[in-house]
Amino acid sequence: MYIARIPNRSSPPAYLLRESYREGGKVKNRTLANLSALPIGQIKLMRRVLKGETLVSPHEAFSIGRSLPHGHVEIVLGVIRKLGLDRMIGSRRSRQRDLVVAMIVQRLLFPCSKLATTRHWHSTTLAEELAVADADEDELYDALDWLLERQASIEQKLARKHLPEGSLVLYDVSSSYYEGRTCPLARYGHDRDGKGDRPIIVYGVLTDSEGRPVAVEVYPGNTGDPTTVADQVTKLRQRFGLSRVILVGDRGMLTQTQIDTLKEHPELGWISALRSGSIRALMASGDLQRSLFDETLLAYYVQWHLKQAWAPLLFEDEQLPADRATRDPVAPAEPSASAKRKKATHRTADDLPVHSFATLIAELATRCRHTCVPAGGSAEATFTKLTDPTPLQTEAFRLLGLKPAGH
Repeated sequence: MYIARIPNRSSPPAYLLRESYREGGKVKNRTLANLSALPIGQIKLMRRVLKGETLVSPHEAFSIGRSLPHGHVEIVLGVIRKLGLDRMIGSRRSRQRDLVVAMIVQRLLFPCSKLATTRHWHSTTLAEELAVADADEDELYDALDWLLERQASIEQKLARKHLPEGSLVLYDVSSSYYEGRTCPLARYGHDRDGKGDRPIIVYGVLTDSEGRPVAVEVYPGNTGDPTTVADQVTKLRQRFGLSRVILVGDRGMLTQTQIDTLKEHPELGWISALRSGSIRALMASGDLQRSLFDETLLAYYVQWHLKQAWAPLLFEDEQLPADRATRDPVAPAEPSASAKRKKATHRTADDLPVHSFATLIAELATRCRHTCVPAGGSAEATFTKLTDPTPLQTEAFRLLGLKPAGH
């Protein structure tokens, strides 16, 4: 038996169940049933049965051995590779580079201790993607030592990319308290975390005019903010080869003593304090930020680019960069009409739900990679399948200039 498709000039084709038989030495056909009223899907299944295939229900065909969140890993790794950050860390792929990249991704997805990192990344596809599933916390610390040896080289690459001659450089200092007793930098000092009974570590970050981090320096906890400025001047001039830059810092950092030091370099300018009379003529945009220390440096570098691209999906004022060019630089900032609408409706212009950075990462994590095991099949027959992206996930990829795997 077979199913014949009979074209019909003015109507849909007819599907007839037929069988062949011999009569008088000739092969003839007769129609057993008209299947035209059946859905085309059922007709296709009947064709497969007539060809001898054994059909089973989807539930019997295979089982899902494991499902791991993948979308957030996929998109953050995609951005790191698009930015070339992995190549800045190491020109060639290596075990150490993979471990460092994995820690950067983990820092954005679920910041935790190194021991917890080696546990948590088994609950996503991160360890599989970078082949670091067998790493322990000691190897992660070794990879950080490897990264420290390359810090100067990485910062020079970032400076060449983001700090041209004559650029505006932002600088800020912060601190973190320390729980242990063995860190040689941990000292009692000006703590910003409200943990005055614990030693701290001081660190300073240089960024470009848009707040994109370029370099970081760590100091003993009893280091005063102003005394770190000289190191930054040396870094800008000697390591980065810049002579014409403008250093921005608050009054507590750029003291008169530090300004006198800066005056020794005529082409090195500065902006200090936040008073309209002294900075209005110099401020072309609202570039000063109260703090630059929401995340660790390399992870924050990736997060900065993610937030810039995802502004339409986040509770961010996506028109802020354009508004900075025309607004009064010292007047209180006013949110744009689009920002007010997003806040009021919690929907984007394309009617997608608006997210925070953390909840958007969580939404991306619902795109999973499933390990499928065919019924009665061998281990070699196992295959993987990705969840189809939702409209929101598709837009998140599109805004970054990326495509979800399989699309």
